[in-house]
Amino acid sequence: MLSLDVILSVILAFLITAVICPALIPFLIRLKVGQTERVEGVQSHLKKAGTPTMGGIAILSSVIVTGLIFAFKYPRIIPILILTVGFGIIGFIDDYLKVVLRRSDGLYPKQKMAGQVLVTSVFLLYIWIRDPACLDFLIPFSGGMQLSSLPVRILGTIIAYFAIIGTVNGVNFTDGLDGLASSVTAAVAVFFAYASIVMEGAVEPVCGAVFGALLGFLLFNVHPAKVFMGDTGSLALGGFVAGTAYALKMPIFLLIVGFIYLCEVLSVIIQVTYFRRTGGKRFFKMAPIHHHFELSGWSETRVVAVFTIVTILLCLACCINL
Repeated sequence: MLSLDVILSVILAFLITAVICPALIPFLIRLKVGQTERVEGVQSHLKKAGTPTMGGIAILSSVIVTGLIFAFKYPRIIPILILTVGFGIIGFIDDYLKVVLRRSDGLYPKQKMAGQVLVTSVFLLYIWIRDPACLDFLIPFSGGMQLSSLPVRILGTIIAYFAIIGTVNGVNFTDGLDGLASSVTAAVAVFFAYASIVMEGAVEPVCGAVFGALLGFLLFNVHPAKVFMGDTGSLALGGFVAGTAYALKMPIFLLIVGFIYLCEVLSVIIQVTYFRRTGGKRFFKMAPIHHHFELSGWSETRVVAVFTIVTILLCLACCINL
C-alpha cells in the first residue's frame, strides 16, 4: 500500500526542484555555465550549445533535503544517500572544472576513477558495519529466492565495485538527450519504490524523493531543454540507482531495469574497441547508442519515448513474483 511518507516525499522533492530551477537557470546563465557540443556530433545538437548545465544541483539538493527528513525514520536510506551525494560531488567537481574554470577535460580519468572507488568503498564499509545482508542477492523471477552466505557477501563486495561504478557511468552516458536520463531514471525510481513497499525494504521515501525531483526537473529538461543536469545530476542519479539496488538486495535486477544504462555503456565500449581494432572504422554511427538512433533518422523525442517505454516495460516485468 502506498504510504503517506512516499506521497509526501514525492510532493516535497517536486516542489523543491520546481522552485530551485527557475532561480538556478538564470544564475547559471550569468556564470556562462553553458553546454558545449561537438562539431563532429549530431548536427541538430549544435543549437544546444550555450544551454546552461549543472542543473543537477537542483535534483541533488532536493533529494538531500527530502532524504534527510525521512532518514531518521528510515535509516536504510542513509547508505543510498552516501552513494548519491558522493557521486554527485564528483560530478559537481567535474562540471565545475569543465564549464566554470574552462578546463576542457574536467577531472582526469584517473582522478574520477579514484573518487568513484573511494565513494563506493565508503558505501560498502557502511553496509558491512550496519547491514551486511544488503550484500545478499535476490534472484529475478524466482518468487523471492535469494543467495545468502558469507562467501556470497564477500563475492558481492567485489562485484559491487563493477556494478556500482558501471551503473553510475551508464546513467552518465544516458544523459545525452533532452529528458532521457530523467525519464528513464524516474521509471526506475518508481519500480524501486514499489519493490521496497512490497518487500518492506524501508527505502521507498528516497525513491519517492528522486521521482519527485525528476518530475520537477523535467519541467525544464524536456525538449527543448532549458537546462541540462550535467555530471552533477547524472552521477548522483547513478549513485541512487546502484545504492537502492543494493539496499534492496537487487543488484542482479539492474541488468533488467537498467537495460538502457547497460546498452549505453556497452555501445561506447564496443565503439571504442572496434575503432581501435579496425584502424578507425565505426561499429555504430555514433556512440552512446542514443546518438546512433538519431543518426538513423529517429527524432530526439522518439528516442526518449522509446527508451523510457522499454524501461517501463522491463520494470513491470520485474514486478512479477516480488
